[in-house]
Amino acid sequence: INISVFPPSNACIGRYILNMQITSCGHTYQRCLGDFYVLFNPWCADDPVYMDNQAHREEYVLNEHGILYEGVHKHITSRPWHFGQFEDGILDICLKILDMGANYHHGSDRDRCWRNDPVHVSMVVNHMISSHTTNSIMKIPENNDYLKGTKPFSWNGSVPILQQWYNGRCRPVRYGYCGSLASVMCTVMRCLGIPSRVVTNFCFPSSIENPLGVNEIFDSTGKNLCGKDKLWRYHCWTESWMARRDLNQCCGDWQSLDPTPLETGRGLACSGPTWVRSIREGELDLDYDGHHMFSRVNSNYVGWLAQNNANRTKFFCDAWPCGQHLITKSVGSEQYEDITGAYKYELGSVKNKEAYYRAYRRIHPGYCNASNCHIERELSSLKNPFLSDSGVNMRLKMANCPMYGEDVQLHWQLENLRNENKTLNFHLCAQIITYSGCPMDQFWKDSVNVTLGPREVKKIPLCISYSQYGPYLCDHNIMKVVAVSDPECGEVLMVSRDIVINRPPVIVKLLSQPRLKVPCTAEISFCNPLQEDMKNCVMTLEGCGLFKEPMTIDLGTLAANQQARTVVEFTPYRLGSHRLLANLGCHKF
Repeated sequence: INISVFPPSNACIGRYILNMQITSCGHTYQRCLGDFYVLFNPWCADDPVYMDNQAHREEYVLNEHGILYEGVHKHITSRPWHFGQFEDGILDICLKILDMGANYHHGSDRDRCWRNDPVHVSMVVNHMISSHTTNSIMKIPENNDYLKGTKPFSWNGSVPILQQWYNGRCRPVRYGYCGSLASVMCTVMRCLGIPSRVVTNFCFPSSIENPLGVNEIFDSTGKNLCGKDKLWRYHCWTESWMARRDLNQCCGDWQSLDPTPLETGRGLACSGPTWVRSIREGELDLDYDGHHMFSRVNSNYVGWLAQNNANRTKFFCDAWPCGQHLITKSVGSEQYEDITGAYKYELGSVKNKEAYYRAYRRIHPGYCNASNCHIERELSSLKNPFLSDSGVNMRLKMANCPMYGEDVQLHWQLENLRNENKTLNFHLCAQIITYSGCPMDQFWKDSVNVTLGPREVKKIPLCISYSQYGPYLCDHNIMKVVAVSDPECGEVLMVSRDIVINRPPVIVKLLSQPRLKVPCTAEISFCNPLQEDMKNCVMTLEGCGLFKEPMTIDLGTLAANQQARTVVEFTPYRLGSHRLLANLGCHKF
């Protein structure tokens, strides 16, 4: 007997058991024929996650290989990530996540009727990633302290994280960061049949007091002080594709989901799902957490100088607006796609201003009946004065693209816009900044007196040696260089530059042609670029379809400029295109 089962498009996702009952001659026999799984189906036009583009389905549902974009907006870096949604056991783990998070929106999970709605499923998964009180999948280290767990940036894929959570009695895995949280959520959503992707937003504001403004405070030397607000250099979240029946949508569209717990005014919480189009239009009453998502791509930046008498002076500076660069992996390509236009209209355009005024009235109830002119006057009082207003333009430009162990070379360009001489005293400094905007050690300071003739352009070379920044960089590969004028000169001018220090590469070379279930060898090589020993070197290898579990190789200590080569053997166990990832960790990073 051949039995076909056709679940309706509104069936609840999950594991089902198929039983057969036979009645013959007054006797009834029962037999279990097996179990099967029902998932969301983006190939079915009646399903709320239906996606009509085959190339998009292959990228956002079937592709197990992703790319995370990090760094800063002027220097975007990338690293591969294994989603691994089709690895053995991952589907059962994803369903366990739904079981553990079932009480998030419902008093009980007896009827499980919510499991046919991708909106509620996405909210449960979003909450379970890092916001559940006891059984969240992953934790973020407090105060950048991860000595009691795994370094957040050492993960290469979602599978080991999900397996560790499941095998560890559903206790949180230590530790992750926004990129790994968003990627694990993308794995779970794709595994359940919901098209999903990871998005990176550069210059991401985290403000407690003013939802549409972020403040950074500096001292007279240019040192970034730790305040209530943080300007994240980048932040990752997830987008999932679905038709929102609760918003009367008849077809699918992207919804943003941020699994990273952030301050929302009601404590730390994840955000979403929020219709991306509602963010662009400033229609914040439509959706979950719309005002939080809007503020994250539309906040103003203000820099302040803290002086000895506790007074603060607003800088003359050219600040990069928040949320001006949002990217994700392109369909069928290793390049990134700029999707900023999906979240906001072109800066300064009529539609951009209309959306901002609309959102401002909803975020600030006191302005619900205010005119556009009234709101614009309020905004003008909050914004930074421009450097050009002071008669001086400044830029910090990179002269090289430094790798770990190399000196940082910059050109400091100053232009006098007036027909008169200008003499200014500047303080320069450099300090480490975490990706989440936390200022760390200040390791370099200098003072320079600059005289500019009428309309003169001057270029001053700056050099920060590895011996100066190396002892402080650690896992944080971003530094901030600041030049700020002495307040005693009158006006306060500031220019800054975030600099990414690139990690040395690991080279992978296949020594034989990969074949299914046939042993294959690869050579992994790495050269220590430093003029000092690299201690506790460990190489981690993994790859969906290649390694059942990550392989670690202890390389010990690598002397200065020493090259390490090792040959590894693995047996591919699945057909298709696969990626072998190699990651090196040591006492330096």
